[in-house]
Amino acid sequence: MADLFNKIYKDKGPLGKWSEVAEGYFVFPKLEGPISNRMKFQGKDVITWSVNDYLGLANHPEVRKVDAEAAAEWGSAYPMGARMMSGHTSLHEKLQDGLASFVHKEAAYLLNFGYQGMVSTIDALVSKKDVIVYDVDAHACIIDGVRLHLGQRFTYKHNDLESIKKNLQRAEKITEQTGGGILVISEGVFGMRGEQGKLKEIIALKEKYNFRLLVDDAHGFGTLGKTGAGAGEEQGVQDGIDVYFATFAKALASTGAFIAADREIIDYLKYNLRSQMFAKSLQMQLVIGALKRLEMLKTMPELKEKLWENVNALQNGLKSRGFDIGTTQSCVTPVYLQGSIPEAMALVNDLRENHGIFCSIVVYPVIPKGLILLRLIPTAAHTLEDVEATLTAFSAIRERLENGTYRRLSAGVAAAMEK
Repeated sequence: MADLFNKIYKDKGPLGKWSEVAEGYFVFPKLEGPISNRMKFQGKDVITWSVNDYLGLANHPEVRKVDAEAAAEWGSAYPMGARMMSGHTSLHEKLQDGLASFVHKEAAYLLNFGYQGMVSTIDALVSKKDVIVYDVDAHACIIDGVRLHLGQRFTYKHNDLESIKKNLQRAEKITEQTGGGILVISEGVFGMRGEQGKLKEIIALKEKYNFRLLVDDAHGFGTLGKTGAGAGEEQGVQDGIDVYFATFAKALASTGAFIAADREIIDYLKYNLRSQMFAKSLQMQLVIGALKRLEMLKTMPELKEKLWENVNALQNGLKSRGFDIGTTQSCVTPVYLQGSIPEAMALVNDLRENHGIFCSIVVYPVIPKGLILLRLIPTAAHTLEDVEATLTAFSAIRERLENGTYRRLSAGVAAAMEK
């Protein structure tokens, strides 16, 4: 019999194997100072494109004031217990009602965390008789929720309508035998590429196929649509989304999440979401803070306007300089370059140390070998000066990548990795 930990000693995993050369700099970096467009990294000022504070609320003085007052009044423990037992308050209800109204649904229910909330929502919606059909590029929280499913599940090619139809047909054949139903899952905005899910086209398929649609709109909530109600509002199909999910961790710059749907669906879910039934209620200071943030989202359209001014300046500037930013239809701004993992490390080091630009780096196995993805998240806190400095820096690093400078600089790292 093998020791359970043998595999850990032999293989740290596709990302863990880089830990000795990457940890503390490329992964688990420490950004310091108030959350803003400019922060400190290893003692140096950097323009920060790696925090999802879309509307610039994290360090807004009104938000900070309300957060501090709520913490002083309620502390970090109240209410104690799960919502069903002793952790329910009128302010939780008020926030739920406000969120439901904002995203044009009958009812909403608060979740402690987005990740566990999505996992638990999927688990509660389906039984082993049902079939799940979901986008192959879905976020890890969706994938982990699907893993809990005891029935059949199929992935469709990313945003590919023909693939969706093919898998719906497969699902129909199975549910005709089991007597179950079909759940389709998409994201409102895919956080790596920035593409919107084809919600309008998917919802149109309901005319031919019988299914329900769950949408994870973490990146769309607060940033897309006339009022900020998300990707469904942006595409004019919010009514066709059966269960709408969003998190507070991005546009609202906080902790928590919610689901919204017809009242009867929410009534069912709140009695069957294991991650909420058996977990402590969302703390009062976070509830009050979210109420303030939601009020600002409703009454301060200039926040979203400034966000999109910066998004358009950055994305148009990158495109005009010949950078490949894929087919993003959101604030998420990916920049695709060709290069190895060691070259990517040298490039990011140059970007941070010599140009004062901090953004996320994504490499294999998250994306195909030979690709480097630099992901930038514009926010309302950024300035046009930040954009111009970043465009200048990106032009410089592309030149060094193409002329082989990073390949030479990274030769030692590459050799060490091959041992």
